[in-house]
Amino acid sequence: MNTSPTLTGRRFEVRYRIRAATLDAAREAAAALALEQSVEVPMDAVFDEGVRDHIVGRVISVEPSAERRFTAADGRFDVRVALATDTTGDDVAQTVNMLFGNSSLLDHVELVDADLPDSLVRACGGPRFGIEGLRRLTGATGRALTCAALKPQGLPVEELARLCHTFAANGIDIIKDDHGISDQHYSPFLARVRACQREIERAGKETGRRALYAPSLVGSPKALYERAKILRDEGVGAALVAPVLIGLPVFQELVAEHLNVPVLAHPAYAGAARVAPPFLLGRLFRLLGADAVIYPHFGGRFAYSEATCRDIAQTARSAWGNAHATLSVRSSLPVPAGGMSVDRVRELVDFYGRDVMLLIGGSLLRSGPQLPERTREFVRNVAAASEGVPA
Repeated sequence: MNTSPTLTGRRFEVRYRIRAATLDAAREAAAALALEQSVEVPMDAVFDEGVRDHIVGRVISVEPSAERRFTAADGRFDVRVALATDTTGDDVAQTVNMLFGNSSLLDHVELVDADLPDSLVRACGGPRFGIEGLRRLTGATGRALTCAALKPQGLPVEELARLCHTFAANGIDIIKDDHGISDQHYSPFLARVRACQREIERAGKETGRRALYAPSLVGSPKALYERAKILRDEGVGAALVAPVLIGLPVFQELVAEHLNVPVLAHPAYAGAARVAPPFLLGRLFRLLGADAVIYPHFGGRFAYSEATCRDIAQTARSAWGNAHATLSVRSSLPVPAGGMSVDRVRELVDFYGRDVMLLIGGSLLRSGPQLPERTREFVRNVAAASEGVPA
């Protein structure tokens, strides 16, 4: 019997990686995964024909992982599942729930990728500025962009503002707060934003070029919306937000309804979920409105591989979706970071091309009194490395 309301029957593909001892065990796990991420009951408890035909997840394929870092003996299998678009409600939180809700509790399952429904893409919209918008706002054409961080944690407002002026006056395109700086008593948000933005504007008058300051927005939804208003009132040019810290739906709403400046997405807490970084950072963050996506480059303080870094950048910059996608979404600018040094600029630009923003923090700050010259060296190296390099 079919008692369900009208269902569209539309589906979208989700890709997982599971760990299993044998192919048969992997197929059994995939079947359980498809049920868990759709109806959450055994198949023999589904009596409604409409639910059986249009809602229950379908396993498309189960194959030994094709990823080069795994061998057949590793017991990793690539699983493709078709889920019902109707179950997402075109809502960010509900879509993530259907992609990897209960199954995120299973330590043998990883969410790898998904061909997100056009209806969700339409609801979210993607970046407002993207790569071209960031280039237009900073005047950075024909080269990679530069970014520096205000740190370490614990500095007073006056010192952070001084650093902001030094970076802006010596050619950095975007100066961001360290993501750990929020609204602490030694650096109150309003006082810090006013002071740093004032130094950005002073440097602009001195040099004739525009840099953008990106304060860190973190906190409850109420605090986020209040601080977004401060950015508007003070004429701040960008914002830094960690989508997973504040929640993906809150991030999307903040970007779409409360911010009118480019947004740099920070990866803090993103490693707490078993979701493939290219999908989480490169695709989801982009869909939810990140104009630039920060992530750890290989060989720095973190453990991302060269292949993962390449895939994040490719996912952030490439044409949206798959062969069946009908909507376009602006590209996000990849921002490799995490222990990078000025000496690695040529390597980074050769690896990523010109459509990249290089973020260097501690390596610049450790130069102490030579910070202005070291900053200018960073800017010169980026310009020189970008010559003749394709986007």
